[in-house]
Amino acid sequence: MKYILHHDDLPKEVYIGSSIAIDTETTGLNLVRDRLCLIQICTEHNEIHLIKINKNSNAPVIFNILCDDKILKIFHFARFDLAVLMKQFNCNISNIYCTKIASKLARTSTDNHSLKTLVLNYLSIDIPKFEQTSDWGSHELSNAQLEYAATDVLYLHKLKNILDGILIREGRDKLAKDIFNFLPKLSFLDLEGWDVNSLLSHK
Repeated sequence: MKYILHHDDLPKEVYIGSSIAIDTETTGLNLVRDRLCLIQICTEHNEIHLIKINKNSNAPVIFNILCDDKILKIFHFARFDLAVLMKQFNCNISNIYCTKIASKLARTSTDNHSLKTLVLNYLSIDIPKFEQTSDWGSHELSNAQLEYAATDVLYLHKLKNILDGILIREGRDKLAKDIFNFLPKLSFLDLEGWDVNSLLSHK
């Protein structure tokens, strides 16, 4: 698998196009305590870029991409990645697609919506997940970590196209779009420390 590793930002000469698949790796899953370490981007032409982020990275090229509402950003579990990126870059992010939510709306016959399952079921590819909980804050990332990170974005465009077909077939494409539009607000509530389930409950 081919990928290009960068430090602190994406070079401005990289051609992005109209959509990107994007993922993040962090030191943990606590939005207050843990920090962003790596951003993975796959262009619509399957060009993969891995950007190692330091604590003080402001990454103006990535910032502009995230703020560009003409570029579709495809995530798997966008809720967390959006919050991490919003925290790091203090930016507003729109034009979102989440393959995990799309799968939950489209594939109601199962409760397994992991990226590994989707790639195996629809593309017949078994992707490894053994580096998922490794130390992403390390000064030097291993080849195994980088290959794992690249895999996490490589198939998102294909999965989006497949899931879109099911959503349209089942008449749930508008519902999906409405939820995607709400995701940045949900991520903001997470960053602010609100328990969304409690906030929206009757109690």
